[in-house]
Amino acid sequence: MGFFGRKSREERNAEIVGKVASGKGFYGGLTRAFLGEADFSKVQQSIAAHNSGAYVQQLLAAGVPTFPATVVSIGDTGKLVNFEPIVDLVLDAPGAVGRIGLQTIISKLQIPRAGDQVLLVGDPSQPGVYLYAGLATAP
Repeated sequence: MGFFGRKSREERNAEIVGKVASGKGFYGGLTRAFLGEADFSKVQQSIAAHNSGAYVQQLLAAGVPTFPATVVSIGDTGKLVNFEPIVDLVLDAPGAVGRIGLQTIISKLQIPRAGDQVLLVGDPSQPGVYLYAGLATAP
């Protein structure tokens, strides 16, 4: 909160992004009208991918356990969020989890390849949903 109880610029921008993502309010309705349903859906997917990356960082900071998985394949979706690619990952996780397909943002500096070890974190708010947490560091 800024001076005199006013919201900061970041808080106001976060609210606008939330309205655009939901398609509600002035900004959401205007964005939906100008883009059309197909392109608006792509905007929603990009915003969701960006928010999931921030959510993973919060989970890791809170100490939610991670588990390793092996990359089976990686495919480019052709989408970017903040110039970072969104990819389709197929992962093989040991145990009861098995094979998982994810669409996630990855860093251009740490692109996983087939056979690489990566970390996953389980989403506590959605049982059975797993999120990409980055490359596993070598011991």
